[in-house]
Amino acid sequence: MRQVCTVMKELTTAAMTTTAETVYAAGAARGRWEADALARAARLEARLGDPYDPANPHGLRAVFAADGRRTPPAATEALLAETGLGAEFVPAEYGGRLTRADLLARTLRPVFRRDTALGFGYGITSLFATGAVWAAGSAAQRRELADLLLGGGRATILHHELAHANAILRDEFTARTLPGGGRGLHGRKDLIINAARADAQIVYARTDEARGPRSHSVFLLDPAQSEPGTMRHLPRIETSGMRGALFSGLEFHGRPLPEDAQVGRTGEGVALALRTFQVNRSVICGVVTAAADTVLHSAVRAVTTGRSGPVARRWHKALTGVFADLLACDAMATVALRALGLLPDRAHVLAAAVKYVVPDLLRENLEELATVLGARGYQHGSAEYGALDKLVRDLPVAGLGHAGTAACQAVIVPQLRTLAESAWFAEDEPPPELFRKGAELPPLDYRLLGIAGGGDFMAASLIGSADRLAPSRGVGGQITVLAELAEAFVAELRALRETCRLLPPYGVSALGDPAVCVLSDRYSLIAAAAAVLGVWEGQDGSDPFLADAAWVVLALSRIGKRLGIPVPDLPDGCMTHVLDELIRRYRAGIACDLDATPLAQ
Repeated sequence: MRQVCTVMKELTTAAMTTTAETVYAAGAARGRWEADALARAARLEARLGDPYDPANPHGLRAVFAADGRRTPPAATEALLAETGLGAEFVPAEYGGRLTRADLLARTLRPVFRRDTALGFGYGITSLFATGAVWAAGSAAQRRELADLLLGGGRATILHHELAHANAILRDEFTARTLPGGGRGLHGRKDLIINAARADAQIVYARTDEARGPRSHSVFLLDPAQSEPGTMRHLPRIETSGMRGALFSGLEFHGRPLPEDAQVGRTGEGVALALRTFQVNRSVICGVVTAAADTVLHSAVRAVTTGRSGPVARRWHKALTGVFADLLACDAMATVALRALGLLPDRAHVLAAAVKYVVPDLLRENLEELATVLGARGYQHGSAEYGALDKLVRDLPVAGLGHAGTAACQAVIVPQLRTLAESAWFAEDEPPPELFRKGAELPPLDYRLLGIAGGGDFMAASLIGSADRLAPSRGVGGQITVLAELAEAFVAELRALRETCRLLPPYGVSALGDPAVCVLSDRYSLIAAAAAVLGVWEGQDGSDPFLADAAWVVLALSRIGKRLGIPVPDLPDGCMTHVLDELIRRYRAGIACDLDATPLAQ
């Protein structure tokens, strides 16, 4: 017995040493993740070059010219292939660079800053497609897909109606038993991005005729292995937006499904869609703000070019408001992306709220900037001012239209009564690392993502922020206005709780009631305010502008007006301070994001 105990002690000591070494190595790796991601983003920004240089083959003039020809910008796609962009979509455990979702968004922004269609057409669609495999695929499927993406290949997604992010995606696929045994894929979809050039297809197909959450399954297919006559490529469809992306269709006639093609369990398709689409929603919102940033820079160019004096007063409200909104969008998306790793079982409602709010804010922002740019904003192909015209067309096709909003409502609305009864004003705040730049966070692990329950950490954060600001309500100046705004949002949350407690105990059937759906709008804007406050409180003071309360006051005032809650007047100097920073960033070539990212010039 003594010998056994000695052996056990030695084994335990060895295991503890190994665990300690593993933990230390993991901690060291986490410490490098952010620096490495920012360095890759900076290198890509430099490789893409000055977007306004007419001779730059990757500049806006070249991108807009390709859009006019309805072709992908070939030279820039080749550059992205050379940089190995596909590795950004492969988890690090399989040899890729994907560690955290928020870092992924930051590495992709240089692409989206120039062309949303390029961002989707070249790469991000592969991320959306492969999520189900990272979440539930076999070891062989993950290895196969990782090797494909690391080798420069593409994947595309053929999803069913529940997972639709856009109204134009309506058709479905069905897996049926074949006469000779096994299963075959049937069905047609006319609009699939990269359908003709994808090296892997991730298909959400109906496997149970009964309606319900177990009706669909997921399959990983190699298009090159289709038997003759079982798969037909349909003609390309030209869209009004994202004209450089390649959309076409696929039609299946009993395409045999190999034994090892199914991803996860039979009937798991709906659950996988709900789990993985929260990543997709958050990433989209985290990168598309970079495209809006380009439009804001063009508006500043329009009002400063040829002027030696200050910006005309009539443009102050629009320019500063859009700048504050972009910072708010960045804050909300960044918090959601960080939550996917830090709080993976509780991030689903926030991810839906982000996708609900950010597209609406961006559409409103583009309308405001259109008043500044005037006719110049719709000059097709103009490198200096044409970004507005292109983004107005691109956003709806990128899944940021009405149907995307409806999909987010389908996530939020069924949760509201439960949150009102058990979560709001009852939970502890989330870890401060959620809001802190430079914090070492866990990696994104699709296998840990949850789809129901988990409470509401953003509501708890809002209440905590308001409590900490409460003593400043009598101080005066911006901090007092900020404290009053925080309390106004808490009061709105309290009122929302009383309303949602009275909701009947029904789920998705509530989506047919406009009075109920509008509650998701109120909730999502409250979550946006919580994110802005949390990010501001998490500042380390290294950026004096972000540490100042001016941008937060302006951002929350605009969110509050959208909610229709009482909003105090802006304090003196608030708008001027934000405008001065915007002009400084424009002249210094700095992005209008929370990172104050240097841009290629």
